[in-house]
This record gives sequence, C-alpha cells and structure tokens, in this order.
Amino acid sequence: MSNSIPEDRIPVIVGVGEIVDRPKDIAAGLEPLALLEEALKRAEADSGAKLLHDVRSLDVVNFLSWRYRDPEKQLAERLGIKPAHLYYGPVGGESPIRYLHEAAQRIARGECSVAAVCGAEAQSTATKADRGGVALPWTPFAHEVEEPKRGAAFQKPLAVKLGVFRPITVYPLYESATSAHWGQTPREALAESGELWSTYASVAASNPNSWLKKRFAPEEITTPTPENRLIAWPYTKLMVANPTVNMGGALLLTGLAKARAAGIPEDRLVYPLGGASAEEPRDYLVRDQFFESHAQNAVLKAVMDLVEGDGSKFDAIELYSCFPCVPKMARRTLGLGPDVQPTVTGGLTFFGAPLNTYMTHAACAMVRKLRDGAELGLLYGQGGFVTKHHGLVLSREAPKATLKQDTSVQAEADRNRRTVPEFIAEASGKGKVESFTVIYRGNGEVEHGVVMLRTEDDRRTLGRVPASDATTLAHLLGMERTPVGTTGDIVMADDGVPEWRVV
Repeated sequence: MSNSIPEDRIPVIVGVGEIVDRPKDIAAGLEPLALLEEALKRAEADSGAKLLHDVRSLDVVNFLSWRYRDPEKQLAERLGIKPAHLYYGPVGGESPIRYLHEAAQRIARGECSVAAVCGAEAQSTATKADRGGVALPWTPFAHEVEEPKRGAAFQKPLAVKLGVFRPITVYPLYESATSAHWGQTPREALAESGELWSTYASVAASNPNSWLKKRFAPEEITTPTPENRLIAWPYTKLMVANPTVNMGGALLLTGLAKARAAGIPEDRLVYPLGGASAEEPRDYLVRDQFFESHAQNAVLKAVMDLVEGDGSKFDAIELYSCFPCVPKMARRTLGLGPDVQPTVTGGLTFFGAPLNTYMTHAACAMVRKLRDGAELGLLYGQGGFVTKHHGLVLSREAPKATLKQDTSVQAEADRNRRTVPEFIAEASGKGKVESFTVIYRGNGEVEHGVVMLRTEDDRRTLGRVPASDATTLAHLLGMERTPVGTTGDIVMADDGVPEWRVV
C-alpha cells in the first residue's frame, strides 16, 4: 500500500448486518424502520466496535412496502444521531451499490469518519395484513406523501395500454432480443436461463438469510405448472423477483485509521477499490436496440479496467438477477462462460427481492465472502428497465491509489448509441419483429401478445396479438426458431391499437 494515502482517507467496510422477519402473528411483524434499526445494530455488533454514535453519513434505500414522511430523519432520531449527510433516495435496484460507493468517496474526501448504508422492506407482512384486514401497529402510513415515480410515469401511452410498462413485461423484450442476437433458439435460451437460475437457487439454499431455501433443477424453474405459472413469455413465476419478503440489511464504513484505532482485526476489513455508473433513457422505447445495454457495457468494462481488463480476475461476483436476461448480458460483457458463479447471495427469486434493497444484502454477502478468503469481488446492481447501472469492486487488499471521485461512464455509453428510430402509435403495412412477449392471466390463459415492430420505413411501434389469433401466437411461441426478424401485417384495431399478424 502506498504511504501517500492518509489512513483516515482509505475507506473500509467494517460491519454488515441483516435481519429476516418471519412473524407467526401478522401484527407482530416488524415495520421497515424497525428492521433498519436492527440491521444497523447488527452491523455495529459485527464490526466489534462502537461506531453507530459516530455515523455522520446515512443513506436509506427507498421503501415501497410502507410509506413514511422523512424516513431517514426518523431513523436518525431512533439511533440518536445527527448525520451531516442524510439521504433517502429514489427507486432503483442499483441504489445500494451507488450509496455504498458514494459513502466510501465521502470518507476518502475526509467529509466523515463513519458512514452507514441501509435498506429494508416488510412487503410480506404488509400484504398479509392488507388481505387479512389486520391493522398494523406501525408508524402511521403517510398517505400525504407522494408515491415514488415508477414504470408507467416514464413510458409512452401505447406501452401502458398494452401492459408493457412494468418490469415483468418489459424485461422479456430484452430476453427475446438478446437470445435472437446471440443466435440461440428459444429452447436454447430457456435452457440457459434455467441452468443460471438453478445456480442462484443453490446459493440461496445455503444462505441463512434467504427467504426461500430450496434447490431447484433447471427444468423445474422453466416448466410452467399451476404453481409455477407463466407470467410473461418466457418467464415463469420462478424466473422473476419475489418481493413478498421482510428483510433489512446494513453496512458500516469507516476510515482505515479509525478501524485500526478501534481494534478491528485486519482480516475483517474490506476495501472499496472503485466502480462506475451509467444510465439508459428512462423511456425504453427511445433506446436504439434491445440486444445490449450501452450503459451496462460501459459500467462493466470500467470495473474490468480495475482488474487489468479481465473479468475472470474476480473471485466472487454478484450479477443483478431480477430477470435472467440481465446476468446473461452481464456475464457476456465480462467475458465469462455459462458456467459462471453469478452470485454470493442467491438472487432475487430465491434469496428474495426486498424491492430496491437486494444489493444491500448482496454487499453483506460479498463482505463475508471476502473475509472468508476471496480476494476480489464485483457487485453489479441494476435498476429500472435495464436503465440504471452501477458496479463496485471490493478487495481484501488495501488500495494503491486514492478512491476516484468521478465514476460516471455516461459519455462512453452515449458514444456507442446508434440511431434511435422514431416511435409511432399508429401504423399499417408490413412490420418486422424487433422483440416480443406474451402476457398471461393468473389462470394461465393468454391475455395477449405484444410485439415491438419496425415498419417498412424503419420506424418503431408496438403491436398487439389478440388471444384469439392462435396462428400468430403459435408463431411467437415456437421453440425452435425465434420470431425476431420475421415480418407480418400491421392493422389498426377498432380501439386505436396496432395489431400484428402473420400472413
């Protein structure tokens, strides 16, 4: 380690804490603020030092299971602290990694000596209470606080009308486009997803903090059954994030000097080495294509630059796993094969998806992995609809250079964008499939198909395939040949929605 970096400017993660709440009595379930408080106390206990009273930087991941007014201030009051930096951020699955990175940068700038990052959700208890008519003795729900902006707020009216404005219906568009671009048949793509998700499940099965501790064979994951119904082609219930959990997670950071003064053993220290961030346009229909993400590529290439451009140098990896297409894209950009070990946590299906804060738990799991002997770890978080991306490299070894403050690789992502086709809500003539999905009802029946199309003059539109059009649906759902790139007719329906059919 270079002596040129003052030890109080070298950020280290010193404590991790997690809590999983499975109340036998719904009314006894802990609210998110209580989960946060407990996770932070556990992180302090894990550090072996008294640090919470010195926290001057506190980041709280956005809640969606319960609404509070100024939850970050309420949490600080519970802890009896007054941080100079107190932040409650917007929705985004990448946000825990961003907060962790920014907290480390704050320490590197000398702005604080102890920082905390935490997140929690109690969606399982909240849902059960709502369905059972149980009044929870929690902090009163802040009805006056505006609900966070999510999918529909950023999407075109036609996308909302056709139901492709939620994660579960948008990510399949990437799934179809990427697998076609990689030359896979739908059967091959599904098999890759099944193998990958089975690997996540096996890690979750041995993680004591997982919500679902069960191993699944690949075919159990990909085969539709009444219990594992299709939601949006090709994704079954076991291929999507499970938000109905109660979990809290927290990390404590400090400077190396303070960690040593507090007597924290060297083998407990984990160092952030650096990372990167970039975004795609919020409206996914104004992106140039759907077989890669320029923001994801730029972020992952930047973190690889920290390890000599070689993704195989990482001993441990967490690839965000809301839906299979995301880690499938990421591992290819990292230059890793299908046998990659993509998680230290267990994935959003099996470990559980406490909405925006899964990566808080992934960071906790990564710290434990590094303490157990791994040398280099990669945390890759993602939010929105393949929209926001953040990567962070953690190490057992102290850095040789000061932590960089400028981490945006947005210019690199933007430089690689191709021409974006004009979007139109009305179309006719021939339409070529750019991507597609089929949306299913809760009873397993088709609601309708949705195709993303390029018109004869290369503009973009969305088309509906009615549930009654068995021929076109069969064309979309064939397992031996992708429909991406095939052409059919666009006709405007009576309700003003373009419909697409094979001839």
